[in-house]
Amino acid sequence: MRESAGSAAGWCHWPQPVRGERKSLMAVLIDGSQGEGGGQILRSSLSLSLLTGQPFRMVNIRAKRRKPGLLRQHLTAVLAAAKISGAEVLGASIGSGMLDFKPGKVVPGEYAFAVGTAGSATLVLQTILPPLLTAGAPSQLKLEGGTHNPFAPPFDFLVKAFLPLINRMGPRVCATLVRPGFYPAGGGEFHVSITPADRLAPLHLGSRGAIAAKRAVARVAALPRTIAQRELAVIAHKLRLDPDALAVEELTNSAGPGNVVIVEVECEHVTEVFTGFGEKHVPAEDVARQAAAEAREYLAADVAVGPRLADQLLLPLALAGSGSFTTLPLSLHALTNIGVLRQFMNVETKVEQIEKKVFRVSVERKA
Repeated sequence: MRESAGSAAGWCHWPQPVRGERKSLMAVLIDGSQGEGGGQILRSSLSLSLLTGQPFRMVNIRAKRRKPGLLRQHLTAVLAAAKISGAEVLGASIGSGMLDFKPGKVVPGEYAFAVGTAGSATLVLQTILPPLLTAGAPSQLKLEGGTHNPFAPPFDFLVKAFLPLINRMGPRVCATLVRPGFYPAGGGEFHVSITPADRLAPLHLGSRGAIAAKRAVARVAALPRTIAQRELAVIAHKLRLDPDALAVEELTNSAGPGNVVIVEVECEHVTEVFTGFGEKHVPAEDVARQAAAEAREYLAADVAVGPRLADQLLLPLALAGSGSFTTLPLSLHALTNIGVLRQFMNVETKVEQIEKKVFRVSVERKA
């Protein structure tokens, strides 16, 4: 059943826990239309519910999207979260605008989850990875679906930027790409092995340190090699990269055509990754300019992490109980994430402006 946005009239911005229809269940009530109003609210709520044991009810799921309610990738995330914890779930169906989720104990082990479309499999991992990081025993995951999608962290971002920082916090997470999955064909697959830690160690990233390397790779699957070459020509000009820092990769194991250009900035304390995805009727040069512009904005600021990595780090730092980083202005995604964290965990997140485009974000567990 889809809950209308009007039914939430009179709620405060982030409602306090209320009792759901099942009288034995005390649930956090989440309005999915708040903030950025997309799937991030659902994924973070699922992760935090598994971590804290706190059930939740969400209404107005993805209310601000062109197709509101659960799509295939969101439903897969719900079912994956339910599977690893034996959760009780109501409303888990395509198009549903309301969900009741009551988690059980997280059980590490071997799991396989398939989106079934080009929907992002990396976002499914984003949902279930945090609770498995401290689950008490190793886990092995097989995930199928999109691996290189617009509006989702691509596999390269996970491996080069995000997971190295998670590993620095204590766990050991290794991800291996079996085959890429581009939109609209999907069909990608990757495997993840997780060796958990007893608890996550705090992480503080005040600066990125010296830049060790800047490089770029352009990948094409069932598309002309010249597309990648044109992209790299733009990247080389915009970022002043030497030819030996550029690479073209022609993929032969993709289920369908696709193109991605990836800029990697390796620094002393962190590595950042910026991407542009090829689209029909969008010139290769425009795809490259997008990735180059994001990289240049990051390089021009004295910050440790970019906006996307900042968004991804909030929940792990809250789980660790302490952490901080410097970043560019926070995205609406990240600000919404902070609101969801506040619903489930007794943490305080401070966002302080240091310079015009430099912010310091700190997360601390309240006493």
